[in-house]
Amino acid sequence: MLELIIPRQEGAWNSKTKEFGDSFKGATIKLEHSLLSISKWESIHHKPFLECKDMTMDELIDYIKCMTITQSVPEEVYKNLTKENYEQVKDYIIDPSTATWFNEQTPEGVAKKSKKQIVTSELIYYWMIAQNIPFECEKWHLNRLMTLIKVCSLKNAEAQEGGPKKMSRKDLLNSNRALNEARRKKLHTKG
Repeated sequence: MLELIIPRQEGAWNSKTKEFGDSFKGATIKLEHSLLSISKWESIHHKPFLECKDMTMDELIDYIKCMTITQSVPEEVYKNLTKENYEQVKDYIIDPSTATWFNEQTPEGVAKKSKKQIVTSELIYYWMIAQNIPFECEKWHLNRLMTLIKVCSLKNAEAQEGGPKKMSRKDLLNSNRALNEARRKKLHTKG
């Protein structure tokens, strides 16, 4: 979770009225970069958040609103965000939020390297369902959730590799021949 402190700001001087304009008292809001936030943003803008390279300032502010978990935040708070606030949000979004790391970026078995896959919130929800990850995790930091999805995928792949191996046709025929010979010998028969 990110706690964003929007500083107090004095109103601008109005030379006509010879008065300062309304000042902003400052505010503190809490944000969470999560699958739930992305899902809300995608429902507003109808495009994949993770693929959005040219996000407008309005879209960014909308995402900050979707990330906000503080209740009843006045619109003026978002209008008074500073450059430092935007940098804090950017740094928070790219923070891995976990100590786990991998050699490659895409979850194995989830997104193939050869095919460019557009990742939307629905696809991430599918990955959660496929890996039996509870929906409570949708509120986790997105990078942590993606790490969990990858860990589950890798562990499931390991478990499947440890299962019974499929025999080649040649090995299957040899095994059957050996079993038949053992049975003939045990039962003292020719066929």
